Amino acid sequence: MAEPTTLQYTADHEWLLVDGNTAVVGITAYAADQLGDVVFVDLPDSGDEITAGSVVGEIESTKSVGELIIPVDGTVTEINQALVDAPELINSDPFGEGWLIKISFAELPTLLSYDEYSALIAD
Repeated sequence: MAEPTTLQYTADHEWLLVDGNTAVVGITAYAADQLGDVVFVDLPDSGDEITAGSVVGEIESTKSVGELIIPVDGTVTEINQALVDAPELINSDPFGEGWLIKISFAELPTLLSYDEYSALIAD
């Protein structure tokens, strides 16, 4: 996967790796740290149509349950099945093996750069 400095981010602590009209979506190391040890993920199904701003899944940890709020309209093209089987990958490799879903989209909203996201979580 890519280095965190090359990704785009949301204020909801998600990262996107954009390649053409496809984006890989995951949660940031900051979000994974805030959640604690992840024990379960509930992801949408491949082929699901999703709407930006909607909750499409949950990430459950030993401390809490976080919602996966999708930042873009599109279609889920793939889910990370390895993550369903081993949710702790979110904690051990949030920017790599811990990715959540892949989405095809027509238009990408304005997202945060690495520097903008870093400033957001520094407060």
